[in-house]
Amino acid sequence: MKTKLSLKLLLGAAALSASLAVSAFDVEGKYNQACKACHLAGVAGAPKAFDAAAWKPRLALGMDALVASVKNGKGAMPPKGLCMDCTDEQYKALIEYMSKAK
Repeated sequence: MKTKLSLKLLLGAAALSASLAVSAFDVEGKYNQACKACHLAGVAGAPKAFDAAAWKPRLALGMDALVASVKNGKGAMPPKGLCMDCTDEQYKALIEYMSKAK
């Protein structure tokens, strides 16, 4: 009984830790570090950050396709952009951040 309870507590703590890691992600800071250089001005065909119209046709492809484009590289953007340590969830957060009008 104690073993089952300990296991449940351990699994719950691990899930909470993973959830906090994603919610603690500083999307604005990572955007400034890894995305802003190209996406602020739309360098080399990159969709401009915070220009909802520029992102609309890309978002229509689906988030999985956009994340794959980041991970594999597209056009002038190298694989993983400039965020080598980002997870898929963090790429999604960055895409959502950049694709919304400010």
